[in-house]
Amino acid sequence: MDPAASRLIELLRRHVNDERVLAAIAEVSRAPFVDESVRGRAWENEPLPIGEGQTVSQPLVVARMLAILDVRPSDRVLDVGTGSGWHAALLARLGGRVWSIERHAALAAAAREALARAGVEGVEVVHGDGSLGLAEHAPYDAINVAAASDEGVPPALEDQLAAGGRLVVPVGGDEQRLVVVERTAAGELRRHALEPVRFVPLVPDGEA
Repeated sequence: MDPAASRLIELLRRHVNDERVLAAIAEVSRAPFVDESVRGRAWENEPLPIGEGQTVSQPLVVARMLAILDVRPSDRVLDVGTGSGWHAALLARLGGRVWSIERHAALAAAAREALARAGVEGVEVVHGDGSLGLAEHAPYDAINVAAASDEGVPPALEDQLAAGGRLVVPVGGDEQRLVVVERTAAGELRRHALEPVRFVPLVPDGEA
């Protein structure tokens, strides 16, 4: 393993004890998913710019979200806020069949190219409004949201969660927290808040 990758994985291991997630991050470098000018920083534990005012998230936050979702082979996964495509690639590496939705057409196109360049299969990138989800492919066993919703968990995303499914989403404006939503086998939704985070806002189509 690349020494820089080893250092990152050891740092992540202090906070995340899911070895499947750590292995996926070690195997799926961020390098193909970021601009050439910052590829030398791909293994650093910090967000990196990807254009359109967006970033690829800090690996520690991504690792936490992946551990919470606990994606398994054959899971149907919705990824809201494709960005660079790296998070979708990791969800696929963990065994999910991933539909990833991105509101910026340029980022959606770039993510498709990056996923192809990295040889990632099992991810379909869609240009659209992530706050509405993708009802045509629902229900989903796991829903990952990589942008902050300042009006609470989007109802459309909860509606598209399968029984036994998990949804993780940053919620809030100036002060954000990760929120986990679980749908029980009986259909009941259970929500609880976790640690503070910082994400770009989830902006529905039609808003600036």
